[in-house]
Amino acid sequence: MGNYHNVKEVVVEEGWLRLEVDGRKLSFPLAELSDRLAASTREQQVFEVSPSGYGIHWPLLDEDLSIDGLLGLRHEPSKKACA
Repeated sequence: MGNYHNVKEVVVEEGWLRLEVDGRKLSFPLAELSDRLAASTREQQVFEVSPSGYGIHWPLLDEDLSIDGLLGLRHEPSKKACA
C-alpha cells in the first residue's frame, strides 16, 4: 500500500507549523491548530510523521494532527448495508 500523503520538510518554528504536503508548501499558526503546540517549548516539539503520511504526532505532548484535517478534507462515514 502506498502513502496516503507525501509529507516533507516539517518545521515547527516561531509559532508556525510549516510543511510540504503532496508538493504544496503550507504554513499554519500553531495557536490555530493546538493549544498544546502553541504553549510547547522547543524541546517538546519533537514530532513523528506517520509512515503512511496520514498524520503528525508529538509524543512528548500527546498531540496528533491529521494531514486531511490540515488540508480541510472531510470524509463521510462509510455506509454498510445491513444484512
